[in-house]
Amino acid sequence: MRAVVLAAVVVAASLSSPLARAIDLTPHGTQPLLQSALEPTSDCIGCHRGFSSPQNQFLPHSTWTGSMMANATRDPLFWAALDVANKDYPGAGDFCLRCHTPSGWFGGRVVKKGDGTTQPANGASGCQLTGDYNDDDSFTSDYGGVSCHYCHRMMPTGPQGQPFEIGNANAWIDDAATCFTPGGGEYGGPCRRGPYTYVNDVREPPHGWVQSPLHSSSEICGTCHDVSTPDTDQGPLKTLILENGTATTRPFPIERTYSEWKRSLFADLIFRDGLQTAAPGQPALAKAQQCQGCHMPSSNDPLAQACTLNEEGSRTGNLPVHTFVGANTWVPAIIKSLYGSEGGFNRPADFDRTIAWARAMLQSSAAMSTTVTAYSAPGPGTPGSVSVRVRTTNLSGHKLPTGYSEGRRMWLNVKVFNASNALVSESGAFDTATGVLTQDGQIKIYEVLQGIWDPALPGTCRTEVGGKKQFHFVLNNCIAKDNRIPPLGLRPRTAADPNGDEVRPVNYTYPETASGSGTLVNYDDTVYSFVLPAGTPLPVRIEANLRHQIASKDYIEFLRDQAITAPVIPAENTLCAGGPGRPFTVGPQSQSRGEFLFSLWSDPAYGKSPPETAATSTVLAGN
Repeated sequence: MRAVVLAAVVVAASLSSPLARAIDLTPHGTQPLLQSALEPTSDCIGCHRGFSSPQNQFLPHSTWTGSMMANATRDPLFWAALDVANKDYPGAGDFCLRCHTPSGWFGGRVVKKGDGTTQPANGASGCQLTGDYNDDDSFTSDYGGVSCHYCHRMMPTGPQGQPFEIGNANAWIDDAATCFTPGGGEYGGPCRRGPYTYVNDVREPPHGWVQSPLHSSSEICGTCHDVSTPDTDQGPLKTLILENGTATTRPFPIERTYSEWKRSLFADLIFRDGLQTAAPGQPALAKAQQCQGCHMPSSNDPLAQACTLNEEGSRTGNLPVHTFVGANTWVPAIIKSLYGSEGGFNRPADFDRTIAWARAMLQSSAAMSTTVTAYSAPGPGTPGSVSVRVRTTNLSGHKLPTGYSEGRRMWLNVKVFNASNALVSESGAFDTATGVLTQDGQIKIYEVLQGIWDPALPGTCRTEVGGKKQFHFVLNNCIAKDNRIPPLGLRPRTAADPNGDEVRPVNYTYPETASGSGTLVNYDDTVYSFVLPAGTPLPVRIEANLRHQIASKDYIEFLRDQAITAPVIPAENTLCAGGPGRPFTVGPQSQSRGEFLFSLWSDPAYGKSPPETAATSTVLAGN
């Protein structure tokens, strides 16, 4: 009965179309239409793409084009989630597409046309976008993701001096008719902004430019990588309810990657004396490290250059490489297979580089150690036992894992092998054939579970209906669990924000580094105990692996089920009938986006979102 009640709440919200359409979900920051449209990245290729193997490792377009930023509008998981958002709250796609297709949103092809009128109802479903998934990144396509011009026209203040805003893509975009450069140059159209200055420099680009400290700071990343409930023209769509039932007035925090960094030692200007060395297994930091330090690492290639018009080696050690990778290897592989051959610029190779970089990033994000805490040797007719403590340390500048929470998780996979290398016992086993993660009694899963507060059952943040996990991020207003590992020096509470409800652990405890410090440790200890059957060949080897998965089976099935349960989400070509370029001959076509994603997940070629190993540790017992 409880499940039926909550399901009714969700359906009721999804039927609130008149109310939803009356609210502007994206009223802040620069609005559609721009007088100077965002130029496509195809215009940047001539100077900023490499056409040889060395250049492909550092030039901006070559490194960006395989990233999820470049393919944010091609991501099949995004589109399936977008349909659920629109089902739960009609028009919510305006909020989502603002980040995922800046060209379409600023071009007035989502909800707001920019002339006081609105698009048809399916504009929030992306049905008014130009181009299709398989198009190259030209003026005729809105599927080019987060483009060069979007980031490089971003300003630290609005046209009337309005302050910079963190989160929800509430960006200020330079839309001036003329760019006046510091050296006295005058160019038509808005300036491109970046970290370099070119006064009296032979490398001055053939377009308007201005040096921008914003582009070297984490704040520019916080534009899209702190996400709250839509901050509508009538206030937050959903406000946070604490686990004790306290209703706050603060917008519900959907993602907080930037805030996690901001409250950590990674954001401190200087927190070591420069001579002190990092403790074993800890990040080796001497001063603040911006997001770009990891996600746009500077190239030390002896041939590094930012532009093909400049001399080779002109930016060695001073070129932020536009990799933009996190831990996602699964979706880039899918997009590569579905759409990667378009454009004629060796895009499959670009995806391969992205996947390799993401895997390396993940493997640098954590460290593990395993210690035997108790051991009893098995005899010829009696079993023994072994207990171990697995310590997992977060080396990244934000929680581990971080980002979009739905379906994303890390867990400990701990195996015990005998001297003959036969598996004796295991916790956290993942079945690659079914995509099922075994929920044994000792499993440790690092995740954040968000849900809908159930007023009829005090103290309950509902994350399941009928035994199935739910992922209604637009409707969520409470956090049932957040045990993700903090970054080094995370301070959930500060003088400026004593509550710290946005980034603190929920229903899990991380101790302080020292009593009263307010700073949490950046590691987690988990103790495991295993029975060793009688006669087990010794010594035994205990292997601990930290595994990361982009999308759980629960999440993929939820997105599919939402598409086929009333009110049904139609096939994409039906949903978007009459839209530009329809019907499409690529993508979901005769399937709903949720069903299409499920078919991709089920395809053996894509491996059911196979988990990646972030760190490994082994120890022997009985030797």
